Amino acid sequence: MKRFSKYDNAKEIKRQKLLREIGDQKLPYLTPKDVEFQQLSKAKYSKLHLRQASCVPEEIHQKVQQGLTALRDYKCFAQDLVQIKGKDVLTPVYRLLVGNPGHTYRYLDTRLFAIPWPTHGVEVKYSSDEIGKACQAIKDLNEYFNAEAVKILLDHYSAVNKEMGFVEKTTTSTSVEGSESVKGVHYSQQNNADTALKNRTSFNVALLNYMDPSKMKYLKEEPYFGMGKMAVSWHRDENLVERSTVAVYNYSCDDLGPASDESNKNSVEGRDPALWHVGLKIAWDIATPGLALPLYPGDCYFMLDDLNMTHQHCVLSGMQSRFSSTHRVAECSSGTLDYIFGRCDVAMKNLQKDSTLGISFLTSLDLEFVRQTEEIHNEVEFEWLRQFWFQGKRSAKQSDWWFGPMAVLENSWKEMEQMTKLLLCEINKTGWSFEEKQKIIRCLLPLLEERQELRKIWTVRCQSRLANNLPIDEQPECRPYWHEGDPNMPLPFDLEEIISLLRNQLLHEDEGDKN
Repeated sequence: MKRFSKYDNAKEIKRQKLLREIGDQKLPYLTPKDVEFQQLSKAKYSKLHLRQASCVPEEIHQKVQQGLTALRDYKCFAQDLVQIKGKDVLTPVYRLLVGNPGHTYRYLDTRLFAIPWPTHGVEVKYSSDEIGKACQAIKDLNEYFNAEAVKILLDHYSAVNKEMGFVEKTTTSTSVEGSESVKGVHYSQQNNADTALKNRTSFNVALLNYMDPSKMKYLKEEPYFGMGKMAVSWHRDENLVERSTVAVYNYSCDDLGPASDESNKNSVEGRDPALWHVGLKIAWDIATPGLALPLYPGDCYFMLDDLNMTHQHCVLSGMQSRFSSTHRVAECSSGTLDYIFGRCDVAMKNLQKDSTLGISFLTSLDLEFVRQTEEIHNEVEFEWLRQFWFQGKRSAKQSDWWFGPMAVLENSWKEMEQMTKLLLCEINKTGWSFEEKQKIIRCLLPLLEERQELRKIWTVRCQSRLANNLPIDEQPECRPYWHEGDPNMPLPFDLEEIISLLRNQLLHEDEGDKN
């Protein structure tokens, strides 16, 4: 788990500097009713594409809106207990991740585990038929967004090329061989471009959001432009494939009636506070006006190419409940079950079992094998097992799909606990040279110290006031956890004594070396 990073510090410094430069004033922003809106939008926000509800097939609207409502009615949405600047914070937005089987999405030091949408060859047992239909509707929307994003990007690039004066040229040649060569190069370049485009629009997860202003009592005021109350503060989306598109479906629920708190109806200049808006600004720029785009039921918008890198966006609260389905190309190089199972396979190669004698032993004591195994050990425990159980058993509301893989991971993790014990036993054997023993302790010790520290942090997080105030079936579970002397566990939960012994060995050996 990351602490408050240098990046977070730098971001906070920039934010404070921006607020100082603004002082008591508010920066200007535009909405579609302003005369300069189109010109500014084209000049500074050309990679934001809004698609009105009337341009989306009615069948998509009907299935998606019914699905989102069903997920809310079955209490599938939940608040995330995330970390911001090293502190636990409960999100005002209720969320649910749906996506490719075995995929996860990580944000604010929290790993969300995607409820699989129906996928050929993958058996998923949903808690109800309605939940299964809702996940299918989100997948259908995902496929629609995928196809549309490619078209929109191609149109965007075509328009940019024309504006810059680029014209397609046809190369002629008297040599048939030379002509074919040129065509081959062009085809290869086009093929690479098409592949890159598809990779940046092949959405693999959809983060669903549910926002009810009547239950969101502590919404912050937008600090830079005076846009009103924010349901989601200014940010860039995390954990995405570089330059990938984000596609968003908006559904504010007319049938639920307005929120009871209408105190901010007249508190905003510029935008209609009854409507939900997406706000945009160029990151850390006070010279360019921001935008506030009203979102009507069924409207969609696409953040294209590098917009998420160069700009920031926020969600400005309206007066009615709202759903959004945000489709992303999550950066999953280390965020899928296939990945972590592969890592476990690598670690297990260093463990051998003699079934005849009923004993286990390590294949190699090479430092790189030791380091790799213990790093994987920590990754499985803190990036997967504790992340999953910290979210309670809430995924069971939709499907029990994740419980099988988590059991497999926990078994692998127990094997790694055994491997750590075997390594500690080897260290205590005679026959090691001074240099060899010192090297292996120096290799192992930082990883055990990290494990001990992270176990303390996760234990405290699981026992926090915020955690205990969550609904029972959403409360964090401190797992894996075991009491001292548990015969089923090769090592204690608290590693302080082991760490102390290793430190003393290093200290004594260092002193002996000096003498």
